[in-house]
Amino acid sequence: MAAGVVALGEGIRKRLTTPGSGLQSEYRHGTKATFHYRTLLCDDNRTLLDDSSTREKPMELIIGKKFKLPVWETIICSMREGEVAEFLCDTSHVVDYPQVSRSLRRIAAGEDPRDGQRHCCGGIAQLHDHSLGYMDLDVLQKDPQPLIFVITLLKVEDPGSYRQDAWAMSDDEKLGAVPLLHQEGNQLYKEGNIPEAAAKYYEAIACLKSLQMKEQPGSPDWISLDTQITPLLLNYCQCKLLEGDYYQVLEHCSSILNKYSDNIKALFKRGRAHAAVWNASEAEQDFSRAVELDPSLAPLVAKELKKLETRLNEKDREDKARFRGIFK
Repeated sequence: MAAGVVALGEGIRKRLTTPGSGLQSEYRHGTKATFHYRTLLCDDNRTLLDDSSTREKPMELIIGKKFKLPVWETIICSMREGEVAEFLCDTSHVVDYPQVSRSLRRIAAGEDPRDGQRHCCGGIAQLHDHSLGYMDLDVLQKDPQPLIFVITLLKVEDPGSYRQDAWAMSDDEKLGAVPLLHQEGNQLYKEGNIPEAAAKYYEAIACLKSLQMKEQPGSPDWISLDTQITPLLLNYCQCKLLEGDYYQVLEHCSSILNKYSDNIKALFKRGRAHAAVWNASEAEQDFSRAVELDPSLAPLVAKELKKLETRLNEKDREDKARFRGIFK
C-alpha cells in the first residue's frame, strides 16, 4: 500500500491531503455532515464525473439514515471537520453511484429526482436497458468500475443541533416545517436577502412535494398539497426573476399554468420572464391574458410593455450598427 494511504475496510483506501481541526466526532446516529465531493474515474486522466462545489448547496448526509451509497457514510465517519481526503473505492461499493448521481444532479437542477424512473415488477430494476439521461452515467452503469471520491468535510453537527432537511423528516415534521419556512422566506425577502429567501421557499416546496408523491394525482389530498405548493412556487419564481434566472421562471410558471390556466400571478411573472429573454409575442400574450382576468393590472402591464418596446428598439439599433460595421 502506498505511503500515506490507509485502509478503512475491504476495498476502501484513504489518502489524507489536508488535516482537519478539533476532535474526531463520534458520529452518533443522527449526526449531520456537510461536505463537498468530487467524483473521479480511475483512468489515466482521473476524469471528473461530479463536482458539488459547482452547485448552489453542498452535500448533506445524516448518519444512520441509510443513504443509498453506504460507502459515503463509512468514509465521512473517518474524517474530522475541515479535512480534505481522497478515497479509492472498489466497484462493489459504488455500483449504485450512477443512480445516486442522477438524483443529485436533478435535485441540483431543481427537478424531481424521481421523474422518468421506471419501476419493474418483483422489485427488481432492470437498469442496464434504459438511459439515465446522462451519457457519462449510462457508460458507468453499463460498465461499473472503481471510483475516487475527493471529500472536503465542511461541518459536522451533533443530533438535535440543526433542523433536518426535507428528505430526512417524518411526514408530520414536514407539514410542521412548511409554515415556518414560508415565514422565514418572507422575512428574508423583505430584508432583500433574495438567494436565502429562495432557498427557504424551495425547502418548503420540497417538503410538500415529497408528501404529494405519496398521493394519487388528482385526489383531494393531492390537490390540497398542490394548493399549498403553488403560492410557494410563485414566491420562488419572484426570487428567480430578481436573480435573472428567467428560464426557471418560465419552467415553473408554465407548470402552474398547465394546471391552473387562470393563475394571474403566474401569467404576469411568466410574461416578465418572456420579455427578459426577448420572447416578445409570448410576453404580450401572457400580459394580455392577465389584464383580461384582472383589469386593474392594465397600468402595470402597460409599463412592462413599454419597457419591452424600448429594449427591443435599442436591440434593433445595436444590431443594425453591428451589421453596418461588418459589411463596411
